[in-house]
Amino acid sequence: MATNGRNPDPEVGAAADPVTPKSRTSGWAARVSLGRVLTPVASEFLLLAGTTLALTVFGLVMVLSASSANDTAAGLGAYDSFWRQGTFALIAVPLMFVISRFSVAFFKRIAWLALIAALVLQMLVFTPLGVESGGNRNWVSIAGQNLQPSEFLKLALCLWLGFTLWRQQGLLDSWKHMFWPTVPVAIVVIGSVLLGSDLGTAMVLVLIVLAALFFAGVRLRMFIIPVLLGVFAVAALAITSPDRMRRIMSFLDTGSLACYTEDCFQPLHGVWGLAGGGIFGLGLGNSREKYDWLPAAANDYIFAIVGEELGLIGCIVVLALFGLFAVGAFRIVRRTDDPFVRIASGAITVWILGQALINIGVVLRVFPVLGVPLPFMSAGGTSLISVLLAVGVLLAFARSLPVETPAPPSREKVARR
Repeated sequence: MATNGRNPDPEVGAAADPVTPKSRTSGWAARVSLGRVLTPVASEFLLLAGTTLALTVFGLVMVLSASSANDTAAGLGAYDSFWRQGTFALIAVPLMFVISRFSVAFFKRIAWLALIAALVLQMLVFTPLGVESGGNRNWVSIAGQNLQPSEFLKLALCLWLGFTLWRQQGLLDSWKHMFWPTVPVAIVVIGSVLLGSDLGTAMVLVLIVLAALFFAGVRLRMFIIPVLLGVFAVAALAITSPDRMRRIMSFLDTGSLACYTEDCFQPLHGVWGLAGGGIFGLGLGNSREKYDWLPAAANDYIFAIVGEELGLIGCIVVLALFGLFAVGAFRIVRRTDDPFVRIASGAITVWILGQALINIGVVLRVFPVLGVPLPFMSAGGTSLISVLLAVGVLLAFARSLPVETPAPPSREKVARR
Protein backbone atom coordinates (compact mmCIF):
# COMPACT_ATOMS: atom_id res chain seq x y z
CA MET A 1 0.00 0.00 0.00
CA ALA A 2 1.48 3.32 -1.05
CA THR A 3 1.77 6.00 1.59
CA ASN A 4 3.92 8.59 -0.25
CA GLY A 5 6.36 8.54 2.70
CA ARG A 6 3.67 9.49 5.23
CA ASN A 7 1.78 7.48 7.84
CA PRO A 8 -1.81 6.75 6.86
CA ASP A 9 -4.32 9.11 8.48
CA PRO A 10 -6.76 7.01 10.57
CA GLU A 11 -9.46 9.67 10.28
CA VAL A 12 -9.24 9.64 6.48
CA GLY A 13 -9.38 5.87 6.46
CA ALA A 14 -12.43 5.94 8.69
CA ALA A 15 -14.16 8.43 6.43
CA ALA A 16 -13.65 6.09 3.49
CA ASP A 17 -15.41 3.27 5.30
CA PRO A 18 -19.19 3.59 4.76
CA VAL A 19 -19.93 1.82 8.07
CA THR A 20 -17.61 3.92 10.22
CA PRO A 21 -19.61 7.22 10.39
CA LYS A 22 -22.55 5.43 12.00
CA SER A 23 -20.21 3.70 14.43
CA ARG A 24 -18.53 6.98 15.29
CA THR A 25 -21.92 8.62 15.92
CA SER A 26 -23.06 5.78 18.19
CA GLY A 27 -19.76 5.83 20.05
CA TRP A 28 -19.98 9.59 20.55
CA ALA A 29 -23.57 9.31 21.88
CA ALA A 30 -22.50 6.56 24.27
CA ARG A 31 -19.61 8.68 25.54
CA VAL A 32 -21.92 11.67 26.05
CA SER A 33 -24.47 9.56 27.97
CA LEU A 34 -21.75 8.02 30.12
CA GLY A 35 -20.29 11.45 30.72
CA ARG A 36 -23.60 12.74 32.02
CA VAL A 37 -23.87 9.84 34.46
CA LEU A 38 -20.31 10.29 35.71
CA THR A 39 -20.42 14.09 35.85
CA PRO A 40 -18.85 15.24 39.13
CA VAL A 41 -21.38 16.51 41.65
CA ALA A 42 -21.03 19.36 44.10
CA SER A 43 -19.74 18.60 47.58
CA GLU A 44 -23.16 19.64 48.95
CA PHE A 45 -24.70 16.67 47.14
CA LEU A 46 -22.35 14.21 48.80
CA LEU A 47 -22.76 15.80 52.23
CA LEU A 48 -26.56 15.78 52.07
CA ALA A 49 -26.77 12.26 50.67
CA GLY A 50 -24.31 10.91 53.24
CA THR A 51 -25.97 12.46 56.29
CA THR A 52 -29.44 11.50 55.04
CA LEU A 53 -28.49 7.85 54.61
CA ALA A 54 -26.72 7.82 57.99
CA LEU A 55 -29.75 9.28 59.80
CA THR A 56 -32.12 6.89 58.01
CA VAL A 57 -30.07 3.81 58.92
CA PHE A 58 -29.64 5.11 62.48
CA GLY A 59 -33.41 5.56 62.66
CA LEU A 60 -34.10 2.02 61.44
CA VAL A 61 -31.85 0.58 64.13
CA MET A 62 -33.55 2.64 66.83
CA VAL A 63 -37.05 1.76 65.56
CA LEU A 64 -36.11 -1.92 65.83
CA SER A 65 -34.85 -1.44 69.37
CA ALA A 66 -37.76 0.73 70.53
CA SER A 67 -40.62 -1.25 69.00
CA SER A 68 -39.68 -4.93 69.35
CA ALA A 69 -40.86 -5.29 72.97
CA ASN A 70 -44.23 -3.61 72.44
CA ASP A 71 -44.81 -5.49 69.17
CA THR A 72 -44.21 -8.79 70.97
CA ALA A 73 -46.51 -7.80 73.83
CA ALA A 74 -49.24 -6.91 71.32
CA GLY A 75 -49.03 -10.36 69.75
CA LEU A 76 -47.16 -9.20 66.67
CA GLY A 77 -43.79 -10.25 65.37
CA ALA A 78 -40.81 -8.72 67.17
CA TYR A 79 -39.64 -7.18 63.89
CA ASP A 80 -43.05 -6.08 62.59
CA SER A 81 -42.53 -2.29 62.95
CA PHE A 82 -38.94 -2.60 61.77
CA TRP A 83 -39.89 -4.42 58.57
CA ARG A 84 -42.65 -1.90 57.89
CA GLN A 85 -40.30 1.04 58.36
CA GLY A 86 -37.58 -0.70 56.36
CA THR A 87 -39.98 -1.29 53.47
CA PHE A 88 -40.80 2.42 53.32
CA ALA A 89 -37.07 3.21 53.41
CA LEU A 90 -36.37 0.79 50.55
CA ILE A 91 -39.02 2.58 48.49
CA ALA A 92 -38.13 6.15 49.44
CA VAL A 93 -34.31 6.07 49.24
CA PRO A 94 -34.14 5.01 45.55
CA LEU A 95 -36.95 7.45 44.82
CA MET A 96 -34.89 10.18 46.45
CA PHE A 97 -32.02 9.57 44.04
CA VAL A 98 -34.40 9.38 41.07
CA ILE A 99 -35.84 12.79 41.99
CA SER A 100 -32.30 14.15 42.31
CA ARG A 101 -31.92 13.67 38.53
CA PHE A 102 -34.79 16.06 37.72
CA SER A 103 -34.04 19.57 36.53
CA VAL A 104 -34.83 22.76 38.41
CA ALA A 105 -37.22 23.72 35.58
CA PHE A 106 -39.25 20.57 36.28
CA PHE A 107 -39.91 21.60 39.90
CA LYS A 108 -40.97 25.06 38.73
CA ARG A 109 -43.45 23.52 36.31
CA ILE A 110 -45.10 21.24 38.88
CA ALA A 111 -45.26 23.73 41.80
CA TRP A 112 -48.95 24.62 41.38
CA LEU A 113 -49.94 21.06 40.48
CA ALA A 114 -48.14 19.65 43.54
CA LEU A 115 -49.88 22.09 45.90
CA ILE A 116 -53.35 21.42 44.45
CA ALA A 117 -52.82 17.64 44.58
CA ALA A 118 -51.58 17.82 48.18
CA LEU A 119 -54.57 19.96 49.21
CA VAL A 120 -57.01 17.53 47.59
CA LEU A 121 -55.32 14.67 49.44
CA GLN A 122 -55.53 16.65 52.69
CA MET A 123 -59.27 17.18 52.17
CA LEU A 124 -59.75 13.39 52.19
CA VAL A 125 -59.15 13.60 55.94
CA PHE A 126 -62.66 15.03 56.31
CA THR A 127 -64.31 12.28 54.26
CA PRO A 128 -65.24 8.77 55.45
CA LEU A 129 -61.65 7.79 54.59
CA GLY A 130 -60.37 10.03 57.40
CA VAL A 131 -59.04 8.50 60.61
CA GLU A 132 -58.90 10.19 64.01
CA SER A 133 -56.06 9.37 66.40
CA GLY A 134 -55.03 11.04 69.63
CA GLY A 135 -57.65 13.75 69.24
CA ASN A 136 -56.33 14.73 65.79
CA ARG A 137 -58.05 13.95 62.52
CA ASN A 138 -55.05 13.97 60.22
CA TRP A 139 -54.91 10.47 58.77
CA VAL A 140 -56.42 8.78 55.71
CA SER A 141 -56.95 5.05 55.35
CA ILE A 142 -56.47 3.83 51.76
CA ALA A 143 -56.33 0.12 50.89
CA GLY A 144 -55.73 -0.74 54.53
CA GLN A 145 -52.78 1.64 54.83
CA ASN A 146 -52.83 4.82 56.91
CA LEU A 147 -51.06 7.89 55.56
CA GLN A 148 -50.79 11.48 56.76
CA PRO A 149 -51.47 13.87 53.84
CA SER A 150 -50.15 16.91 55.72
CA GLU A 151 -46.61 15.51 55.40
CA PHE A 152 -46.79 15.84 51.61
CA LEU A 153 -48.40 19.24 52.02
CA LYS A 154 -45.15 20.51 53.59
CA LEU A 155 -43.06 19.70 50.50
CA ALA A 156 -45.71 21.00 48.11
CA LEU A 157 -45.92 24.28 50.02
CA CYS A 158 -42.11 24.69 49.88
CA LEU A 159 -42.08 24.30 46.09
CA TRP A 160 -45.11 26.54 45.59
CA LEU A 161 -43.69 29.32 47.77
CA GLY A 162 -40.36 29.09 45.95
CA PHE A 163 -42.08 29.40 42.56
CA THR A 164 -44.49 32.19 43.56
CA LEU A 165 -41.93 34.35 45.35
CA TRP A 166 -39.44 33.77 42.51
CA ARG A 167 -42.00 35.14 40.05
CA GLN A 168 -42.47 38.20 42.29
CA GLN A 169 -38.78 39.02 42.71
CA GLY A 170 -38.30 42.78 42.68
CA LEU A 171 -41.89 43.41 43.80
CA LEU A 172 -41.68 42.11 47.36
CA ASP A 173 -41.00 45.55 48.82
CA SER A 174 -44.71 46.19 48.32
CA TRP A 175 -47.18 44.94 50.94
CA LYS A 176 -49.65 44.09 48.19
CA HIS A 177 -47.29 41.82 46.28
CA MET A 178 -45.97 40.20 49.44
CA PHE A 179 -49.53 39.51 50.59
CA TRP A 180 -51.00 38.21 47.34
CA PRO A 181 -51.19 35.29 46.68
CA THR A 182 -48.77 34.07 49.37
CA VAL A 183 -50.75 34.86 52.52
CA PRO A 184 -54.24 33.74 51.37
CA VAL A 185 -52.95 30.43 50.00
CA ALA A 186 -50.85 29.85 53.13
CA ILE A 187 -53.94 30.48 55.30
CA VAL A 188 -55.92 27.92 53.28
CA VAL A 189 -53.13 25.33 53.60
CA ILE A 190 -52.56 25.87 57.33
CA GLY A 191 -56.31 26.07 57.96
CA SER A 192 -56.86 22.69 56.29
CA VAL A 193 -54.48 21.17 58.84
CA LEU A 194 -55.90 23.06 61.82
CA LEU A 195 -59.40 21.80 60.97
CA GLY A 196 -58.06 18.39 61.93
CA SER A 197 -56.71 19.83 65.23
CA ASP A 198 -53.07 19.16 64.27
CA LEU A 199 -51.37 22.14 65.90
CA GLY A 200 -47.84 20.69 65.64
CA THR A 201 -47.95 20.31 61.85
CA ALA A 202 -49.57 23.73 61.54
CA MET A 203 -46.65 25.29 63.43
CA VAL A 204 -44.19 23.62 61.04
CA LEU A 205 -46.15 25.03 58.07
CA VAL A 206 -45.96 28.50 59.61
CA LEU A 207 -42.17 28.07 59.90
CA ILE A 208 -42.04 27.13 56.20
CA VAL A 209 -43.94 30.27 55.17
CA LEU A 210 -41.77 32.57 57.29
CA ALA A 211 -38.58 30.89 56.03
CA ALA A 212 -39.65 31.29 52.39
CA LEU A 213 -40.38 34.99 52.92
CA PHE A 214 -37.01 35.47 54.62
CA PHE A 215 -34.99 33.77 51.88
CA ALA A 216 -36.99 35.65 49.25
CA GLY A 217 -35.51 38.86 50.65
CA VAL A 218 -38.65 40.32 52.24
CA ARG A 219 -37.74 43.18 54.57
CA LEU A 220 -37.70 42.22 58.24
CA ARG A 221 -40.15 44.98 59.17
CA MET A 222 -42.72 43.25 56.97
CA PHE A 223 -42.49 40.14 59.18
CA ILE A 224 -44.13 41.93 62.11
CA ILE A 225 -47.72 41.42 60.95
CA PRO A 226 -47.30 37.71 59.90
CA VAL A 227 -45.53 36.89 63.18
CA LEU A 228 -48.17 38.66 65.27
CA LEU A 229 -50.95 36.93 63.36
CA GLY A 230 -49.25 33.58 63.97
CA VAL A 231 -48.87 34.25 67.71
CA PHE A 232 -52.50 35.33 68.08
CA ALA A 233 -53.71 32.35 66.06
CA VAL A 234 -51.76 29.86 68.21
CA ALA A 235 -52.99 31.55 71.41
CA ALA A 236 -56.59 31.47 70.18
CA LEU A 237 -56.35 27.81 69.18
CA ALA A 238 -54.89 26.92 72.58
CA ILE A 239 -57.51 28.84 74.55
CA THR A 240 -60.47 27.50 72.58
CA SER A 241 -59.41 23.85 72.95
CA PRO A 242 -59.68 22.28 76.43
CA ASP A 243 -57.42 19.41 75.34
CA ARG A 244 -54.64 21.77 74.20
CA MET A 245 -54.94 23.92 77.31
CA ARG A 246 -54.65 20.82 79.49
CA ARG A 247 -51.47 19.75 77.71
CA ILE A 248 -49.96 23.22 77.97
CA MET A 249 -50.73 23.42 81.68
CA SER A 250 -49.24 19.95 82.20
CA PHE A 251 -46.07 21.22 80.52
CA LEU A 252 -45.90 23.93 83.19
CA ASP A 253 -46.58 21.42 85.97
CA THR A 254 -43.26 20.14 87.27
CA GLY A 255 -44.22 17.38 89.67
CA SER A 256 -47.78 16.91 90.90
CA LEU A 257 -49.03 13.34 91.26
CA ALA A 258 -52.24 14.13 89.40
CA CYS A 259 -50.28 15.34 86.41
CA TYR A 260 -48.01 12.28 86.47
CA THR A 261 -50.92 9.88 86.26
CA GLU A 262 -52.43 11.78 83.32
CA ASP A 263 -50.79 14.19 80.86
CA CYS A 264 -47.28 14.25 82.37
CA PHE A 265 -46.79 10.49 82.30
CA GLN A 266 -45.01 10.19 78.95
CA PRO A 267 -43.12 13.54 79.04
CA LEU A 268 -41.66 12.73 82.47
CA HIS A 269 -40.63 9.23 81.45
CA GLY A 270 -39.01 10.67 78.34
CA VAL A 271 -36.84 12.95 80.49
CA TRP A 272 -36.08 10.10 82.90
CA GLY A 273 -35.03 7.91 79.97
CA LEU A 274 -32.58 10.57 78.77
CA ALA A 275 -31.21 11.04 82.29
CA GLY A 276 -30.94 7.31 82.92
CA GLY A 277 -28.67 6.80 79.93
CA GLY A 278 -25.86 8.92 81.34
CA ILE A 279 -22.87 9.51 79.10
CA PHE A 280 -22.47 6.10 77.47
CA GLY A 281 -26.01 4.72 77.79
CA LEU A 282 -27.37 1.37 78.96
CA GLY A 283 -26.47 -0.34 75.70
CA LEU A 284 -28.35 -0.82 72.44
CA GLY A 285 -31.60 -2.69 73.14
CA ASN A 286 -31.39 -2.27 76.93
CA SER A 287 -33.89 0.56 77.37
CA ARG A 288 -36.27 0.20 80.33
CA GLU A 289 -38.63 3.02 79.40
CA LYS A 290 -39.71 1.35 76.15
CA TYR A 291 -41.58 -1.32 78.15
CA ASP A 292 -44.91 0.55 78.15
CA TRP A 293 -43.52 3.55 80.04
CA LEU A 294 -43.20 5.43 76.75
CA PRO A 295 -46.25 4.64 74.58
CA ALA A 296 -44.70 6.57 71.64
CA ALA A 297 -41.20 5.16 72.13
CA ALA A 298 -40.69 4.41 68.43
CA ASN A 299 -42.47 7.55 67.23
CA ASP A 300 -42.36 10.99 68.80
CA TYR A 301 -40.11 9.93 71.71
CA ILE A 302 -37.50 7.95 69.84
CA PHE A 303 -34.85 10.52 70.82
CA ALA A 304 -35.45 9.55 74.47
CA ILE A 305 -34.63 5.93 73.58
CA VAL A 306 -31.46 7.11 71.81
CA GLY A 307 -30.40 8.93 74.98
CA GLU A 308 -31.24 6.01 77.26
CA GLU A 309 -29.56 3.29 75.22
CA LEU A 310 -26.64 5.21 73.68
CA GLY A 311 -26.30 7.98 76.23
CA LEU A 312 -25.05 11.49 75.69
CA ILE A 313 -22.66 10.18 73.02
CA GLY A 314 -25.54 8.86 70.92
CA CYS A 315 -27.48 12.12 71.26
CA ILE A 316 -24.42 14.11 70.19
CA VAL A 317 -24.00 11.88 67.13
CA VAL A 318 -27.62 12.53 66.10
CA LEU A 319 -27.23 16.29 66.63
CA ALA A 320 -23.94 16.27 64.71
CA LEU A 321 -25.57 14.52 61.75
CA PHE A 322 -28.34 17.10 61.69
CA GLY A 323 -25.66 19.80 61.94
CA LEU A 324 -23.83 18.41 58.90
CA PHE A 325 -27.14 18.22 57.06
CA ALA A 326 -27.71 21.91 57.86
CA VAL A 327 -24.24 22.81 56.53
CA GLY A 328 -24.87 21.08 53.20
CA ALA A 329 -28.38 22.50 52.80
CA PHE A 330 -27.49 26.09 53.67
CA ARG A 331 -24.50 25.94 51.33
CA ILE A 332 -26.99 25.37 48.51
CA VAL A 333 -28.89 28.47 49.66
CA ARG A 334 -25.67 30.50 49.73
CA ARG A 335 -24.12 29.33 46.46
CA THR A 336 -27.08 29.25 44.09
CA ASP A 337 -27.83 32.09 41.69
CA ASP A 338 -31.45 30.97 41.14
CA PRO A 339 -33.94 32.68 43.52
CA PHE A 340 -36.33 29.72 43.19
CA VAL A 341 -33.64 27.30 44.37
CA ARG A 342 -32.66 29.61 47.22
CA ILE A 343 -36.23 30.07 48.50
CA ALA A 344 -37.35 26.46 48.13
CA SER A 345 -34.09 25.10 49.61
CA GLY A 346 -34.32 27.46 52.57
CA ALA A 347 -37.95 26.50 53.24
CA ILE A 348 -37.19 22.75 53.05
CA THR A 349 -34.16 23.12 55.31
CA VAL A 350 -36.05 25.12 57.95
CA TRP A 351 -38.88 22.57 57.79
CA ILE A 352 -36.61 19.57 58.46
CA LEU A 353 -34.33 21.22 61.01
CA GLY A 354 -37.16 23.12 62.70
CA GLN A 355 -39.20 19.95 63.06
CA ALA A 356 -36.18 18.15 64.51
CA LEU A 357 -35.62 20.91 67.07
CA ILE A 358 -39.32 20.90 68.04
CA ASN A 359 -39.30 17.13 68.51
CA ILE A 360 -36.13 17.17 70.61
CA GLY A 361 -37.46 20.15 72.57
CA VAL A 362 -40.63 18.19 73.40
CA VAL A 363 -38.55 15.25 74.65
CA LEU A 364 -36.50 17.65 76.81
CA ARG A 365 -39.75 19.28 78.05
CA VAL A 366 -38.71 22.62 76.61
CA PHE A 367 -41.97 22.59 74.60
CA PRO A 368 -45.38 21.05 75.36
CA VAL A 369 -46.28 17.82 73.58
CA LEU A 370 -47.04 18.70 69.93
CA GLY A 371 -47.03 15.31 68.19
CA VAL A 372 -44.24 16.15 65.73
CA PRO A 373 -42.00 13.23 64.57
CA LEU A 374 -38.22 13.34 64.42
CA PRO A 375 -37.27 13.50 60.71
CA PHE A 376 -35.56 10.40 59.26
CA MET A 377 -35.77 8.52 62.59
CA SER A 378 -39.32 8.32 63.98
CA ALA A 379 -41.43 5.35 62.89
CA GLY A 380 -43.98 6.37 60.29
CA GLY A 381 -43.93 5.70 56.57
CA THR A 382 -45.55 8.93 55.41
CA SER A 383 -43.14 11.10 57.37
CA LEU A 384 -40.09 9.16 56.15
CA ILE A 385 -41.18 9.23 52.51
CA SER A 386 -42.01 12.95 52.51
CA VAL A 387 -38.71 13.91 54.13
CA LEU A 388 -36.67 11.74 51.74
CA LEU A 389 -38.57 13.21 48.78
CA ALA A 390 -37.68 16.67 50.08
CA VAL A 391 -34.03 15.67 50.32
CA GLY A 392 -34.27 14.42 46.73
CA VAL A 393 -35.33 17.94 45.73
CA LEU A 394 -32.36 19.39 47.61
CA LEU A 395 -30.04 16.93 45.85
CA ALA A 396 -31.48 18.01 42.49
CA PHE A 397 -30.75 21.62 43.44
CA ALA A 398 -27.23 20.62 44.50
CA ARG A 399 -26.66 19.17 41.01
CA SER A 400 -27.42 22.59 39.55
CA LEU A 401 -24.54 24.16 41.46
CA PRO A 402 -21.14 24.62 39.77
CA VAL A 403 -18.61 22.01 40.84
CA GLU A 404 -15.77 23.56 42.79
CA THR A 405 -12.47 22.41 41.29
CA PRO A 406 -9.04 23.27 42.68
CA ALA A 407 -7.18 25.93 40.72
CA PRO A 408 -4.25 24.61 38.63
CA PRO A 409 -0.80 25.44 40.02
CA SER A 410 0.77 28.60 38.67
CA ARG A 411 3.77 28.49 36.33
CA GLU A 412 6.03 29.82 39.07
CA LYS A 413 5.15 26.94 41.41
CA VAL A 414 5.65 24.44 38.62
CA ALA A 415 9.05 25.97 37.77
CA ARG A 416 10.13 25.76 41.44
CA ARG A 417 9.26 22.10 41.53
